[in-house]
Amino acid sequence: MKIQPQSKFVMIGDSITDCGRNYDPSYSEEILGDGYVRFVFDHLQSTYLELEIEIVNKGVSGDTVRNLKKRWQRDVLNLNPDWLSIMIGINDVWQQVNDWLPADHWVLIEEYEQTLDELVAIVAPSLKGLILMTPYVLELDKMDEMRMKMDRYGDVVREIAKKYGAIFVDTQTVFDEALKEMDAQELSDDRIHMNAKGHRILAEAFIKAIE
Repeated sequence: MKIQPQSKFVMIGDSITDCGRNYDPSYSEEILGDGYVRFVFDHLQSTYLELEIEIVNKGVSGDTVRNLKKRWQRDVLNLNPDWLSIMIGINDVWQQVNDWLPADHWVLIEEYEQTLDELVAIVAPSLKGLILMTPYVLELDKMDEMRMKMDRYGDVVREIAKKYGAIFVDTQTVFDEALKEMDAQELSDDRIHMNAKGHRILAEAFIKAIE
């Protein structure tokens, strides 16, 4: 286990991290939601209870990296985490493909890279450990528009992880492997928001990275 005893571990991102978490500021198990964050916590509790690792879920549904920047002080720096995981980028891509917002609101890849690098640079020196996770889409066709864009944003995460010596979790590759054995509909209705089966696959990849 790479995480030190009594570490505070903040996990930040969008709806995949949020996953119905309780926004009550007092810490409890219920605050973790019912996604991969919960499954990671359950594993740590059952396997490494003596380490007393605290998990804090700071996912917010709908967030882009631009939204993360606005709340970075409150939801990361003010909490003084020992470990931090970041999973962001799905909405940055999705809003371009589905035209959620006018083009001048889109987070294009240049802004995505610059902002994510800036946020990591601010917090990295104070951390004992950092995990960067790629965005993903449950789509094996690499010529699909959303998949092509998601891969490019994932490459940005890979390079920033190298730059700062972070643990890198390639979630897209993890799901690509899973989709060789099952249909995307078994994990998600929209190629993004997953059921418990999908979140367990993500949690297993996360746990493998920290162990």
